[in-house]
Order: sequence, then structure tokens, then C-alpha cells
Amino acid sequence: MKLHQLLGCLHPFFEYKGESPEITSIENDNRKAKEGSLFICINGYTVDGHDFAESAVQNGACAVLAERQLDLNVPVIVVKDTVRAMAVLADAFYGQPSRRLHMIGITGTNGKTTTSHLIEKIFADAGQKTGLIGTMYTKIGDTTLETRNTTPESLTLQKTFKDMVDEGVGTAVMEVSSHALVNGRVHGTDFNVAVFTNLTQDHLDYHKTMEEYKKAKGLLFSRLGNTFDCSQPKYAVLNADDPASKEYLDMTAAHVLTYGIDNEADFRAANIELTAGGTSFDLVSPFGVHKMNIQMAGRFNVYNVLAGIAAAVVSNVPLAGAIRSIESLKGVRGRFELVDEGQDFSVIVDYAHTPDSLENVLETIGQLAQEKVYVVVGCGGDRDKTKRPLMAKIACSLASDPIFTSDNPRSEDPEMILQDMETGVKGQNYTKICDRREAIFHAVKMAEKGDVILIAGKGHETYQQVGGQTFSFDDREVAIEAIRSLKGGL
Repeated sequence: MKLHQLLGCLHPFFEYKGESPEITSIENDNRKAKEGSLFICINGYTVDGHDFAESAVQNGACAVLAERQLDLNVPVIVVKDTVRAMAVLADAFYGQPSRRLHMIGITGTNGKTTTSHLIEKIFADAGQKTGLIGTMYTKIGDTTLETRNTTPESLTLQKTFKDMVDEGVGTAVMEVSSHALVNGRVHGTDFNVAVFTNLTQDHLDYHKTMEEYKKAKGLLFSRLGNTFDCSQPKYAVLNADDPASKEYLDMTAAHVLTYGIDNEADFRAANIELTAGGTSFDLVSPFGVHKMNIQMAGRFNVYNVLAGIAAAVVSNVPLAGAIRSIESLKGVRGRFELVDEGQDFSVIVDYAHTPDSLENVLETIGQLAQEKVYVVVGCGGDRDKTKRPLMAKIACSLASDPIFTSDNPRSEDPEMILQDMETGVKGQNYTKICDRREAIFHAVKMAEKGDVILIAGKGHETYQQVGGQTFSFDDREVAIEAIRSLKGGL
């Protein structure tokens, strides 16, 4: 595509003089620039891409998009906002790939990963080739790729959509973070269905207030468009039990479908029964009442299932097929995942890293546990500090033996993070072990028959970030090692 053709997608008020070379790639990393690249200068949190423009040209870039004029021997296009422009250009360069996919986006504080996996499985079982983008990985058909962010930046995202289209993917399911919505990473993505899970405290280090955090999530629904297309309708799937849904309802012109447990909803769960092996409930919907038995524990997973079913049904998947698919799923890695080495106590690894998610998981365990409940829990460094005492308070109130430890302290002093947690539980009974491996070993050593250990916060993660460095660390592997070494290798 010629440079002038690509730039035709931008508004006309920008400075540009010079030739119109053939653009063969778009890059915002100077190290990836090559012959025929358009290099986009992004002013990020730690580095300014303008400082690397000359290096990109030396690597072969034939044009540069910037926010200020640069003295280079290639055309320099100056725009007000390169992040916004990058989303427009990426969408155009890759042929508007999201329009050729059935796009389902999921936003909310908790449940995005589980819900996205449920939906992806429903479509795969229905015979479609699927794509998945989220916290754990990116999946295109049967190929799995590593991912750095829950929602990639617009350039990576549009290229991924193009790869999905080229591989014959029909439906793409993706987690949409609040950061991505505010920073414009999904600008240009044409969603068909937007799902809201819930809104509880998280990321206040970034959004500052719950009102701003709520507003950020709502952007997904406001961007479903303002027109009606009977051949390709848009849907917002909202949690009827979460107060934020009322505002999101006002934000969107799309058709709205609701799900819930406590309030009236289009898809509702009644007569819920929790067991150690899973959960059963009556699914009440416009199609009647269906008895469901899922292999996932917890009321929170009932919400995830309801959201997944609603998203599938509005996408023309038969309800019976969606139910069969979900009932066959045993769970998602790092989400209420059992670690079983033949021990006579239970060990559960879960991603719970917000007050609400920790409370949900511990309440579920409390209903199933026969004896003591241990919880190994910490709080991430360089993140929302206000939730630290809340996490500690929940751990002390819902577990018999809380153990506070490190969870990706990053650049912060781990001991200071633990002190922040302790402010919420002064005078209460808990154990403080800064080393996470030692904390897990301690819990396993103390556990007896019938007890339950919850290792919270990291879930699927296989690393620990300490002092600016990243080390290999997997809660599941450490738990297995502890069980085998301290319980006689059962």
C-alpha cells in the first residue's frame, strides 16, 4: 500500500510533504523496522519513540509518523496524537480484519478469563474455528502464543485479527481491560457482542477513583455504535446484579440482554447447589428451565457461565449446544485449580487478586471445607495500595489461618507491602512470611486431613517480579514440591 493511500484514512489536517513510498509494514519498535516500514513514534511511560526514529530509518524505515517535526531523510508525517493515528492506520493497513470476524469482548474486574474460555469452547464445540486474546495467552485456532498485556496495543491487535482471518477463524473472543479502553488499544475494533462481568475495586493506582474506573469499563458499550443493522445486530450482555449495569445500559444503543442470580434477568440461575465436585442450578431463560451441572465450584462461576451462555445465544448458538459444552468443561488453568498429589487435604490455586475475588473464593471454600482454611495471599507492588488492608481483612475474616506473603512486589520493598496489609488487621491472628515459596511450604506443613489451602493472587502466572527482575515461579509447581517433600511424597 502506498503511503498516501494509507494516510487517506486520517483526517486531512496534518503536515506531510515528500514522496509516497510503498509501505510493507507498520512498526512502533525501531528494532523491528525494516525496508518499507512506516515507523510510528509513541511517547510511552518510560521511553519516547521520537528518540528512536533515526535508528528506525537506519534499519530501513521509509517514513515516520510523529507528533513533532524530525530532521530525517524520509517523509515525516506530523499528527497531534500518534496513538490514535496508529489505531486508524493499523486497521486500514490490515484490511479492517475485525469486520470479518464475529467479535466478542468481555470487560469487568473479575471473571473475564473464565468467561472468555467458556465462550471460546462453546463456539469451538459448535464447529467454528476460534481465536482467543486474553490474560493467559493469544490463541489462533490450535496455535497458542504468549501475550504481554491482557489486551494488546492496537498495532499488535489488528495484526492478530488479520492472522485470525487468514487462518479461517470465524469468532474471536477477547478480554478487554480498562487500561486498553482508556488508552485506545481497541480503537477500530468492531465488536458484535460486549459482555460485562462485574465491577469491584482494582487498578485505582491508575484510574484514581471507582467512578473513573467504572467509566473506563463503560467505554466498551458506548463503542458498540449508534446504528441498527438487522443483518448483523450488536448486543450488550450485562450483569443484572451489578449496579454499574444500569449506567452501561444508558451508554449503549445496542440490544441488551441481562443475566443474574438475585435480580430478574433474561438468563437467570435459581436453586443453586454447591458441592466439592462442582455446582448445579436451574437455568431460567426465554427458552424455559434447564437443569445444569457444571464442573466448577462457586457462585462466581455461575455468573461466568450465565454470561457465556447469553453471549453464545445472541450469537445464534443453540442453547442446548452451549449447555453441553459448558457442562463438559472442567475449569480454566489457575482459576480455582486443584493441586492433587494424593494428599488428604485440598490445595487450590486461584488468580484472586482483588478484594471481591478473594472474598468470593474464600466464601466458596468456607462452604465446602471440613476443617481449617489456610490462605496464602499477598498484594502486588507498584499497584493500588488501598486494596492491601482490604485483602488482609478479608483473609483474616474468612480463613482460619491467613499467611501474608509476596506477590510480584516489583520495585517496592516486600516488607513495606506486608506492613500496608497489616494496617487492616492489627491485633488479629495471622502469619507473615515474606518469601512466597517458604509461605507455601509453611501452609502445606501445617495442613492436616480435611483442611483446605488457598494459594491466591497469581493463578496461571509462572513468574515472580522482584526488584525489577523476573524469576520463574509457579504456585502449582511449588505446591507440588511442598506436598511431595513435606508429606512423604504421597
